[in-house]
Amino acid sequence: MNTFVLEKWDDEGKICTFYTVKWDGNTSNEADSFFNKYEQLSEYQESTQELLSLVLDVIGDTHGAKEVFFNRFENEVIGLPMHGRVLGSYFPNFPLRLYALRINQNIVVLFNGGVKDGATNQTSSLHLQWQEACQFARKIDDAITRGEILIDENKRLLIAYDNSTEIIL
Repeated sequence: MNTFVLEKWDDEGKICTFYTVKWDGNTSNEADSFFNKYEQLSEYQESTQELLSLVLDVIGDTHGAKEVFFNRFENEVIGLPMHGRVLGSYFPNFPLRLYALRINQNIVVLFNGGVKDGATNQTSSLHLQWQEACQFARKIDDAITRGEILIDENKRLLIAYDNSTEIIL
C-alpha cells in the first residue's frame, strides 16, 4: 500500500469529528470522492444526501459515534448506513455503502464506498473500495496501537506521535 495522509474532513459537529484519507499526491480525499461521485448521479442523489445527513447531522451533531450506528461489520471497517432502525434512523434496501472506522464516540474515519449491488462485498462492484478501506483501517489501527497516532478525546483529535496534526502513513 502506498503512502496516504489521514486528514480532518469535518469537525463542525457538536459531538463527532470526522477524518478521511487521501493518497499522497492526490488532490481529492476518499470521502469527498465518494460524496461527489454519487451526488452527481441522479439515481443516487437522494441516497447520497440521506447518508450525508446521517453522518453530519445524526452522528456529528446529535448523537455522536454511538456503537449502535456502527453495527454493519465488514471485517476491519463498518458499512454505513447501519442495519435496522436505530434512534429514529432507518435505511431499508439502501443502495450505497460508505466505509468507516469508528475510533471512539467522538472520532470516525470515513473512507470511500460505492453501490451495494451484490449479496456480499466480495460479489459487489464495490469490492475494491471495501478492500482498500480495510487496508487503510488496518494501517490506522496498527499506528494507534504502536503509538504513532495519539487520540486526544477532549479535543476530538488524532495527533501524530510528534504532536503534529499531519499524519502520514
